[in-house]
Amino acid sequence: MTQITDFHAPAGLRTRGTVVIVPGRGETAATYARFSARLAYDAYRVRIAALPPADESFLDALARGLAEAVEEVAAETPDGLPRPLVLVGSDLGAAGVAALLATASTTAASTAGWWPQAVVLAGLPGSGSRAGGGWEDELDLRTSCPTHRGVLTGDTAVERGMLAGAVPQDLLDAAYANTADLPHLLLVGDADPLADRDAVARAAKTLPRARLSVVRGAHHDVLNDLQHRSVAAEVVTFLEALRDGLTPAVTVEASAW
Repeated sequence: MTQITDFHAPAGLRTRGTVVIVPGRGETAATYARFSARLAYDAYRVRIAALPPADESFLDALARGLAEAVEEVAAETPDGLPRPLVLVGSDLGAAGVAALLATASTTAASTAGWWPQAVVLAGLPGSGSRAGGGWEDELDLRTSCPTHRGVLTGDTAVERGMLAGAVPQDLLDAAYANTADLPHLLLVGDADPLADRDAVARAAKTLPRARLSVVRGAHHDVLNDLQHRSVAAEVVTFLEALRDGLTPAVTVEASAW
């Protein structure tokens, strides 16, 4: 399957910001093509970064990869990187982004080219491992969306079985200890068998500026499940509010539902 990593705003529109996506375990750039195209259609520049191996150099490699992605996008335009810069992480990618924010020093935060104005953490995993099973079992953990299941199945670069192992506990500890004073959007499916909902809720309360959005019926791949249109709209709403001091453009004054 073709691995497209870059998505651009439509010609003639001013780019409204930059989004760098960090995939989860076993996933590829193709996993996020649909989500990326939606954000790009709303005039955001999107780059899908590579997920490094989850070893002792994971955070350093992730920081380098993010820096390279941001530098390459910034080099495209005379005015530099379209801001705000928002990092979107899913599964291990979400844990990695949160851990980077938690462990970066004040000096690193002020000088790192990848340091964002906001983050989206989707499907933060919980502790422990999941008993292995077949491919259909893994798909059931991930999503009930037939299109997304087809994308994962048809992508020969997807590493099957990766969700069966545990995310390194020290990485999770750092991720859930994140208190970075940046706007955070946390997304979790209420049918996600790999999530620790209590831990995610505590993290949302600990963060200085966080919004926790629970997606009804969604599984672990919360950005790509049946509710992907509503989830993408939630992310775009967050991006647009970020441009106006986190003030939402639309509020509900009265409703019968």
